[in-house]
Amino acid sequence: MQLKQRFNNFPFNPSKIPFFYGWVVVFAATIGVLFSAPGQTTGVATFTDYLIENIGISRDQISTAYMFGTIGSSFILTYAGQLYDKYGARWVGMAAALLMGFVLVLFSQSDHIIKAIVPQHSSAYVSVAIATCILFFFMLRFSGQGVITMVSRNMLMKWFIARRGLVNGISSVFVSLGFSIAPLSFDLLIEGTSWRWAWLLMAMGIGIGFFLFVFIFFRDNPEDCDQIPDGEQHGNKERDVIIRPFKQFTLKEARSGLTFWLFVLPIAIYAMFITGYVFHLVSVFAEADIDKDKALSVFIPISLISVTLAFAGGWISDKIKLQYLLFLMLAGMIVALISLARINHGFYYYAFIIGSSIPSGMYNVLLSVTWPRFYGRDHLGKITGFVMAIIVFASALGPILFSLSHSHFGTYSHASYLLLIAILILSALAYKAHNPQDKYESERTGD
Repeated sequence: MQLKQRFNNFPFNPSKIPFFYGWVVVFAATIGVLFSAPGQTTGVATFTDYLIENIGISRDQISTAYMFGTIGSSFILTYAGQLYDKYGARWVGMAAALLMGFVLVLFSQSDHIIKAIVPQHSSAYVSVAIATCILFFFMLRFSGQGVITMVSRNMLMKWFIARRGLVNGISSVFVSLGFSIAPLSFDLLIEGTSWRWAWLLMAMGIGIGFFLFVFIFFRDNPEDCDQIPDGEQHGNKERDVIIRPFKQFTLKEARSGLTFWLFVLPIAIYAMFITGYVFHLVSVFAEADIDKDKALSVFIPISLISVTLAFAGGWISDKIKLQYLLFLMLAGMIVALISLARINHGFYYYAFIIGSSIPSGMYNVLLSVTWPRFYGRDHLGKITGFVMAIIVFASALGPILFSLSHSHFGTYSHASYLLLIAILILSALAYKAHNPQDKYESERTGD
């Protein structure tokens, strides 16, 4: 018996509870994604200025460290996906929780660690500081944005098929709300304790509390627990939408098709965009004479709109082609990028909120639902690991892109316009983003 199946009935047997265990998985997966917040850009951004001040490096230097650390983590996420396919959500999730708790402790003492290695007055200090931050960011981004997020989302997608979009929409409501208040919550925690203790408290919560939570509630496949997806049998189609794939794609087969890239690249560019402006959030809005409190508060209206869209998008994704949601996401990104570039004008501040809400809502739907529907469950870990690698790689470029735009041109708007060009090109090609399972349905029916 495989390791991931050995302890499915400990500390309790999921098949013995009086309702379908998939609904517990919805709760567990949602908590899992929420606990990745300290490793997401929204979590890191709250601490950025404290790192700059206490370590003694520049904004460009911390952005560079963040970029290389994040890029480095992206290179091994596909391998992490393979481990997920082999060992399952429970074991990989626990390992990621321990790693994330450990690196948060390191970050809380990062300036002391660096100064213990080399004196601050040394000519090598900046190089050692950047190298240390690269290593810490590597571990934080790999465990948080990468593995914990991937494991939680994949687990949820495996427990549902016909209701996959609906449960993802339900989960996305709470994830979006949680992420929207994360910067303010982390800031309040810092103000109530200190930036060091804020990270130490998070480390204990994740390394101990979340570790135990994963062990108790995470389960990988419903079949391993003598259950079936959705808790009931379904046909292959829901109205005119294929819900159960005819073919199980390998990663090589999936990425050889144009559809794969037409869905991956907009999601990746959105990740680059949001990490770029969020990492420099206070500075970006200060350029438009918007104070820190108003800058941090922008996430609240965005989240209120995006959670509504995420729920509606998840519910309707079970009934319509995902291509239509891709069109909507691209349109929202166009509005958001133009608005951010001109945020100093009053109208564009509100247009930015509307525009950002749309891709934020669609991101949660498309990132979760697309891959199991289009490519099946057999190689889901490896496929989503590769997808996350691209997203994490792109997100690594966001902060340095915005930082260089500001340091070389005196404004962040050039970064927005560069991303806008890429989105316009993808928008022109999006009409070709068809479900690859359509081809195999036609072959099967002889049409």
